[in-house]
Amino acid sequence: MENMEWLKQGLFEVGCSEAAAGEIIYLYENGNCEEALRQMKKQRCCFVEEMHKSQRRVDRMDYLIREQEKNRFGR
Repeated sequence: MENMEWLKQGLFEVGCSEAAAGEIIYLYENGNCEEALRQMKKQRCCFVEEMHKSQRRVDRMDYLIREQEKNRFGR
């Protein structure tokens, strides 16, 4: 059971919702480790997509900043 508490804490620390973490723990506790791992990988994919969206926003902001600096200081 100690491992389940460690896993639950880790899932919350990385930002899993209570529902997602609860489902993963439930699956592990009921012996469905393959599905639990699949759900964890699914959550990871969601986090990676969030990261990519954030990176696109940063890239766009960098572009806007560069363009404004060019306009301000002449082209």
